[in-house]
Amino acid sequence: MWLPLIGLLIGIFLGLSSEIKVPDEYSNYLSIAVLAALDTLFGGIRAYLQNNYDDKVFVSGFFFNIILAASLAFLGVHLGVDLYLAAVFAFGVRLFQNIAVIRRILLSKWTFFKEKTEKK
Repeated sequence: MWLPLIGLLIGIFLGLSSEIKVPDEYSNYLSIAVLAALDTLFGGIRAYLQNNYDDKVFVSGFFFNIILAASLAFLGVHLGVDLYLAAVFAFGVRLFQNIAVIRRILLSKWTFFKEKTEKK
């Protein structure tokens, strides 16, 4: 559980503290990679809340998703087709599904905790 959150915090800190500018030609690749990374992050949080988390699955999924998304964007640029939109759609749908499941899990845990404390 801590690995995704630590990685997110380190990434935000490095991104805000550096003066690196991404050229416009690579903005599609970077946006897809960030979306894939967020999808993996929320998938890791969901797996942890469902007691199903595995570091190997998280790390391999993180790199595989980023490479797959960037490859789709790269192939699309060379074919003259906006294939990155397929990755945006796929990762966007998965991201919202993971967030919805996380919300349901947290609400059920909160409700259970609230009922448990009220009985005491």
